[in-house]
Amino acid sequence: MGSALMRGAAVVAGGENIGFADTDKAAARNAARLVGGMVFGTNTEAVKTGDFVFLAVKPQVLPSVLAGIAPAVRERIAAGNPAVLVSMAAGWSIGKIQAIVGGSGTDVPAAHAPVASVPVVRIMPNAPALISRGVIAMAASPKLPQPLLEELEKILGGAGIVDKVDERHMDAVTGLSGSGPAFVCQFIEALADGGVLAGLAREKALLYAAQTVMGTAAMILESGKHPGELKDTIASPAGTTIAGVSALEKGAFRGTVISAVEAAWKRALELG
Repeated sequence: MGSALMRGAAVVAGGENIGFADTDKAAARNAARLVGGMVFGTNTEAVKTGDFVFLAVKPQVLPSVLAGIAPAVRERIAAGNPAVLVSMAAGWSIGKIQAIVGGSGTDVPAAHAPVASVPVVRIMPNAPALISRGVIAMAASPKLPQPLLEELEKILGGAGIVDKVDERHMDAVTGLSGSGPAFVCQFIEALADGGVLAGLAREKALLYAAQTVMGTAAMILESGKHPGELKDTIASPAGTTIAGVSALEKGAFRGTVISAVEAAWKRALELG
């Protein structure tokens, strides 16, 4: 996901201004090659160089990454030139990241920096960012200067829609748009399976299913109409569509989807 965001960012910021650090050196080189960027030898080197430092790691890995970069982050804060930490780790709050990096958390000893002075932005992108059609929720620490926030929003805009949210909603965003593409993929697969059951070739069924979902989503966004209203315009009395809707309701379709988002949301809370 980090590489996907940087491919979008390269369109705005220029690939030569982007660098990558990874324990897998080959992965860092490959990511840099795709955008025409540079490779940093260590995470610390990246923190000492970058204006925005994207923490594109799993939540379970974040504590060790923060512990490793904390001294360099505090050095830049003391010098009056702080790097902005941009985390996409599910469940990890801005305050928790600030506490660890600032030195008041148990993971980082002494040499404290004022916790509130650690600039942190929490984001939650989703898989369509890979093709610059993602939705990226963003919440920032209160003291982050507005010009920096606007610059970051512009950079992220290369990967899709950027939407500012209150941080308390970030875990809900994770359950909905972060995990949602997987749920949509399952629906498209099931929709195509239905087409195959009815006699369509697999390749054609997948094409029709994917295009139907994409077109319907665009119709909702462009018309501004509630999906229920659009559904009612399609379902004519005693017709094929209402028969299918009835079958979905018998299978608790909507309740099951709601439960899937709820489960993902609760897991995000656990990861934090």
